Amino acid sequence: MMSPNRWDPLSRSLSRPLHLSNSLDNTDIPSVSVDVTICQPQQDPHSLRIEVRNSASGSAPSLSQEQQDALLAQVKRMLRLSEADERNVRDFKRIVRQVAQEEGEESQYMTDFSGRVFRSPTLFEDMVKCMLLCNCQWPRTLSMARALCELQWELQHCSPSISEDFIPQTPAGKESKRRQKVSKVASKLTSRIAESKASSEDYMNLKLDCAGVLEENVQPSFPQNDIESDLHGLNELSTTDPPSARDRIGNFPSPRELANLDESFLAKRCNLGYRAGRILKLARGIVDGQIQLRELEDMCNEASLTAYVKLAEQLSQINGFGPFTRNNVLVCIGFYHVIPTDSETIRHLKQVHARNCTSKTVQMIAESIYGKYAPFQFLAYWSELWHFYEKRFGKLSEMPYSDYKLITASNMGIKNIRKVKRTKIF
Repeated sequence: MMSPNRWDPLSRSLSRPLHLSNSLDNTDIPSVSVDVTICQPQQDPHSLRIEVRNSASGSAPSLSQEQQDALLAQVKRMLRLSEADERNVRDFKRIVRQVAQEEGEESQYMTDFSGRVFRSPTLFEDMVKCMLLCNCQWPRTLSMARALCELQWELQHCSPSISEDFIPQTPAGKESKRRQKVSKVASKLTSRIAESKASSEDYMNLKLDCAGVLEENVQPSFPQNDIESDLHGLNELSTTDPPSARDRIGNFPSPRELANLDESFLAKRCNLGYRAGRILKLARGIVDGQIQLRELEDMCNEASLTAYVKLAEQLSQINGFGPFTRNNVLVCIGFYHVIPTDSETIRHLKQVHARNCTSKTVQMIAESIYGKYAPFQFLAYWSELWHFYEKRFGKLSEMPYSDYKLITASNMGIKNIRKVKRTKIF
């Protein structure tokens, strides 16, 4: 849900910019990005179709084989399309069935859950976004992520000087504001249709064959398209924002793009507050070689408790990576046995499981509930949390991008739920 990702519920496609490199530390990534749109062809359910455009011109790029491979690798990382991820899915499903047999009751939502948790194309983006989740409400998290992507666009196109005149384009709004005005569906559809269709020469297509990852007799774990996927026709449905606003969204900034910025400027431009200093320290540590992201991510290949302990220890040495942020990053890397707990976890356990807990006891109580799904406690918790949100708000995959800020615990009252449901485009 966080920029620069853009899920379109009508075309069932995901759009965002990607760098033309697959460097895990992003230090040697060129400034050039390409826009990609990913969908699942109805006629070929074991593959993904990827439309690629130049971010600046909108025309079809000329990509080397190395660049094409880099883009496909980033897509695989986002969607967790690897043999290791597939093993995790199978093992999680097996444990869910085993628990259901032992307890005599099956949680259908857990059975239907894909077992894959979306992540970013790079570990750096995951780490920064995990920082953005801390100590603020969800609407501001979305706003900060968007502001960072606006900043990346401005750095690439405007070369702004760090001055008082370079002010934020994304207003933060007051965090205490509980209700947000919902824009009408008609205006969103009008802004989409107003966008011109791209001709078939304006993009190039890549195909990601998933048959080598998924067992031949197993259906893909990602959702089926139920709309024709002729990609050159998707351009008119690809965003809920008018083109002028969409064009100001760049890629997520790389460590090198952030490392030389002034802390006060970054804090003001993106409304990051104290997070600006922590993000800059992370970016500079990566650029200086003190933080080796490739080494951190490669530890996941061991898939052992020893590797987890080592990785958690290394992350704890990075400024700003307390237990909640650190555990979220570890989930992104691929460790699912520790649940990142915060006030949202406390609310969920109280509302769904009638368990009163505090920040000191929430981890212990969560383990008592989800420990039976080890080593996939987080997947069990996340599928349950998602299920109860959708019971109240409806299918989140059918919700317009502009309404994501409404999906908060504070809006789970009956009146607010009805208000949110009226905005759906289906």
